[in-house]
Amino acid sequence: MLTRSYWCEAIAHTLDDGRTFWLGAHSTSSPRLALRWLQQRARHISDQLDPPAARPVLAWLHDDQAHEHALAVLASGTPYTHTVYDDAVRYLLTARPTPRPYP
Repeated sequence: MLTRSYWCEAIAHTLDDGRTFWLGAHSTSSPRLALRWLQQRARHISDQLDPPAARPVLAWLHDDQAHEHALAVLASGTPYTHTVYDDAVRYLLTARPTPRPYP
């Protein structure tokens, strides 16, 4: 029997030269814990952005409806991505279900 785990990643892509930077990853056992990790990474990213660029991130962090949508997407077995836009960088916060053997 297989159960689900969730693989989460934070990645930055620079627009001018196309470089990709891996900002972290985490494996967890539930959609709620996956979303919590994405929120923590979003907070870290917002702390490093200029205030105008951080506003959409902060709005997402306080958007309960968006979080419920993310939880529903993950619980259905579908990957979830939230993209943060800065002038020269795109930050991708992703979580995806992965099968794991039942212990």
